[in-house]
Amino acid sequence: MHPDKNIFMTAAIRLAADNLKTGKGGPFGAVVVKDGKIVGRGGNSVTSTNDPTAHAEVNAIRDACKHLNTFQLDDCEIYTSCEPCPMCLGAIYWARPKKIYYACSKQDAAVAGFDDSFIYEEINIPLADRKIPAIQMMQEDALEVFNKWVEMENKIEY
Repeated sequence: MHPDKNIFMTAAIRLAADNLKTGKGGPFGAVVVKDGKIVGRGGNSVTSTNDPTAHAEVNAIRDACKHLNTFQLDDCEIYTSCEPCPMCLGAIYWARPKKIYYACSKQDAAVAGFDDSFIYEEINIPLADRKIPAIQMMQEDALEVFNKWVEMENKIEY
């Protein structure tokens, strides 16, 4: 593996380790790299911000997008101290980087008390049968908004 990749993963792992010292959140860190430079950094800050979406990868994506002034991370790579959870994986796919590098596996995370397997299982269960039921309502009203979006000429697609 190229030595620069080790430098970037070391930076992600260092962010995870820093969280143990600062108490900002769980033991996770991530960096976004473009053209061989770190353009975004994020540590997990769920408990310090009271934000359940403040995972390291999401924070790194937000930081990179802010610095690059874009909502997509084309030609970027994400280095994360742990295999992304389902939410982070979704955020990564929406950001559209070209590659993900991770250190610990989701099995390693589960052993440390961060088990996301129930989310993966819930995804395959019908909406009404999930632990948190999802009930559809007012579809026609919401479809009007989608239809207006489809007709807009000056929209920024993503």
